[in-house]
Amino acid sequence: MVKVAMVQMDVVFANPAKNFAFVGEAIEAAKEAGADVVVFPEMWNTGYALDQLSDLADRHGRRTRTLISQLAKQNEINVVAGSVATVDAGRFYNTSYVFNAAGEELAAYHKAHRFGPMHEDQYITAGNQPSLFTLAGIRSANLICYDLRFPEWWRTAGTTGVDLYYLPAQWPASRIDQWEALVKARAIENQAFVIAVNRIGSDPDNDFNGHSLAVAPSGEVLAAAGERAGIVLVDIDPHATREAKRLFNIQQDRRPELYR
Repeated sequence: MVKVAMVQMDVVFANPAKNFAFVGEAIEAAKEAGADVVVFPEMWNTGYALDQLSDLADRHGRRTRTLISQLAKQNEINVVAGSVATVDAGRFYNTSYVFNAAGEELAAYHKAHRFGPMHEDQYITAGNQPSLFTLAGIRSANLICYDLRFPEWWRTAGTTGVDLYYLPAQWPASRIDQWEALVKARAIENQAFVIAVNRIGSDPDNDFNGHSLAVAPSGEVLAAAGERAGIVLVDIDPHATREAKRLFNIQQDRRPELYR
């Protein structure tokens, strides 16, 4: 079993200092709770203060990468560091980093699908590469929030043998029913676990009510965080994906030549 800690946090708008301090404390708390992996929500360093990214974005992700690497190593815990606003060569990105318990960076992913209603298309440069890695012995992939609505992108990762998807998000309360339905659907159709971590709180334009959840390949909800800040633990059995695929393997029955 792999014990995963989902950190449902209230992101402080446009205040990286407070958010970095909270994340450091949460990593230590997750370790004390016995977690093997800790997962954070989307854009936790700045929130969606996109018009302030020139001042707030993490240059080359340096601050995030340095801090999370140190904390992962010190606490001997794997960290899926949600996502943060970064800037590189004058372009802003919504970037997710993954570190193992030795503090080694395993993956970096720029969000592929930009969410127009929250103005990402005006400020954020889209990524174009999937994020694939092995963490705590499980073949995994990392996607971000709006990517949830694009099953083709999930399948792109799934064809490589992914058993666990991580999904950090800032998904507004007004569409939270769709969030839960889509997370379950992505788990079922890819015969894999999904750890979906959403934020709570509000920013000047949106309200967020959490509902982070862990879903099994069958679509069963293994853990749900409700609407309050906190850490929710869930045990992941990697053998469950193998059993699901043994019963019937959806991947091997695909006919890509028909899908256009």
